[in-house]
Amino acid sequence: MNGVHDMGGMDGFGKVEVEPNEPMFHTRWESRVLAMVRAMGAAGAFNIDTSRFYRESLPPHVYLASSYYKKWLLGLEDMLIAKGFVGKDEVAKGHASAPAKALKRGKFTAADVERIMVRGKFGRDAQAPAKFKAGDRVRARNIHPATHTRLPRYVRGHVGVIERDHGVQVFPDSAANEAGENPQWLYTVVFDGAELWGPDSDPTVKVSVDAFEPYLEKA
Repeated sequence: MNGVHDMGGMDGFGKVEVEPNEPMFHTRWESRVLAMVRAMGAAGAFNIDTSRFYRESLPPHVYLASSYYKKWLLGLEDMLIAKGFVGKDEVAKGHASAPAKALKRGKFTAADVERIMVRGKFGRDAQAPAKFKAGDRVRARNIHPATHTRLPRYVRGHVGVIERDHGVQVFPDSAANEAGENPQWLYTVVFDGAELWGPDSDPTVKVSVDAFEPYLEKA
């Protein structure tokens, strides 16, 4: 989706201020938010791409004014309300007022912690040969999906070169809609800065983007 989250290549947001020795969490509630998101995902309430989509769907003024983990919290609230796991009144009150909706994988327990701390595997078997290979010139399609996509807006319509084939992976655009894994080939595509931003770009700049096969066409 073309949301405010897709800031790549945009100006006017100020300098990125790097915090020396930045802690993992700045306050205790941030760690609790991360724990809730991981626990609900492990219990089958949603997948990682659906979770990203709800964070991306926050209103622009809310998104820009929120810290990293506040975005996670607000996205989680919206997602759990939309999927019927909690009601708006329960969020406002801070406690349940009705029996909980059953979770796909049952309740999350302490025994599940070690399992979910290991990153999931998204590689899948190929269902068709790859359309592209290293060295091929490709154009990123000019697409504007209404839901989650991993194709950055600033590369759409531009030409790059396939650098690497990563095999077949779960396709986020389908997974975010809970429309199945729909595995697709994934490539690293390298774009010249001048191709993306014109002759005033730094001539030494190159940008690498991991792009799924449906995002690409032969140039």
